[in-house]
Amino acid sequence: MRTFIPLVAVGLSLAGSPFTSALADVTGTTTAEGRAQPQSIVWIDAPAPASPVPAGKVVLDQRNLDFVPHVLVVRVGTVVDFPNHDRVFHNVFSFHDGKRFDLGLYPVGAVRRVRFDRAGVSRILCNIHPGMAAYVMAVETPYFAVSDASGRFTIPDVPVGIHAFHAWRPGRDEISGVVNVGSGASLDVRW
Repeated sequence: MRTFIPLVAVGLSLAGSPFTSALADVTGTTTAEGRAQPQSIVWIDAPAPASPVPAGKVVLDQRNLDFVPHVLVVRVGTVVDFPNHDRVFHNVFSFHDGKRFDLGLYPVGAVRRVRFDRAGVSRILCNIHPGMAAYVMAVETPYFAVSDASGRFTIPDVPVGIHAFHAWRPGRDEISGVVNVGSGASLDVRW
């Protein structure tokens, strides 16, 4: 189920030159029932320059029988490293929605990689340790962020204009709305 949110204004921080369009940083908060919602993903569907997926390393680590970070957002096409820094074997897999894969059993010090080549959320599990769980959301835009412990987020350099936004967090439905980037207010996402 999707919830639609009315038009919301967003803060402006112009970062352009005569040869580029106006850009603004989108700042805001994620809350539910008046409480901050950390580890929430917010992304904006705005025109992006034709550019390849950034080549930097993206890691979903395994430490202390846990995945770190618990929630990760990447652009479609990104390769995510799954290193094992525990003292035990792990078998990382995802069979629900999003990207489906099974990395098999691997020991400490080993690294497996997965290209998230389709949009959507992937629930990441370990079949040896049922308490381990994480989420990887692949989005088709370079404009995204994960909220911090206070529920705050910043999405830098979004083209000024009216764009659709989306938000998701574990245990909640995805919500969507429209945001007017460049009007001077913040984007407050509420479940």
